[in-house]
Amino acid sequence: MPTLVRVTTKREAESAQPVEREVVLETRNLSVYYGNFKAIHEVSLPIYRNHITALIGPSGCGKSTLLRALNRMNDIIPGAHTEGEVLFHGVNLYDPRVDPVVVRRRIGMVFQKPTPFPKSIYENVAFGLRVNGWRGTKSQLDDIVEKALRDAALWDEVKDKLKQPGTALSGGQQQRLCIARAIAVEPEVILMDEPCSALDPIATLKIEDLMVELKKNYTIVIVTHNMQQAARVSDYTAMMLMRPDRAGELVEFDRTEVIFTNPKDKRTEDYVSGRFG
Repeated sequence: MPTLVRVTTKREAESAQPVEREVVLETRNLSVYYGNFKAIHEVSLPIYRNHITALIGPSGCGKSTLLRALNRMNDIIPGAHTEGEVLFHGVNLYDPRVDPVVVRRRIGMVFQKPTPFPKSIYENVAFGLRVNGWRGTKSQLDDIVEKALRDAALWDEVKDKLKQPGTALSGGQQQRLCIARAIAVEPEVILMDEPCSALDPIATLKIEDLMVELKKNYTIVIVTHNMQQAARVSDYTAMMLMRPDRAGELVEFDRTEVIFTNPKDKRTEDYVSGRFG
């Protein structure tokens, strides 16, 4: 049975320098189907370590489907199936011998709408560790919860109310709580599907600042409709489109400043300039 190769954990890597342009995730001729409908069309895309990659494009072009394919979240959708490969450190995540639970532990997900569990703030963060069979001491768990909340820029706001329900927090705080829950299990990659779309401008800026800080220790892929957000936070941008004869097409991929200032494809230029979409 192939296993995902061991990599340095977040704590071990905190003092390490990011490796420039090391590919952590890569799709090769990836297609995703919902029944007979081909939602993603043969996408090949590299994801670089300790960088933020933004997936942009009009509604319905397959951004979220592509994002969910990176950690096999589409597996839970009836009728969905995948062709091609998603490689994580060279291992095809769609090999039938790879455990999707392990994949989702290593490649975490933050959803569009904040989804705190009906538990205390503390138990929200500790949830993933407990599900994965936590065997450490209470003191060790306390330290991990605190560190995750600090890394999510939430500790100072909640340190005196850890026993209160996570659902009592504001929308922006709930989203940061969900980020803390995701990073508590020390994934290597964090996927974010429109993480700010339900938030006000102030909360959005906090999440954007947090993403920039988190990329020191994590690789991040975001889906966003907000062109300004993509331009502000991402290092690389993938432009996707949906044509009448072809769904989920990757039009262009490059460094973000190139996509927004000197794109190679006229369709990319039209989209980022607001001419359509």
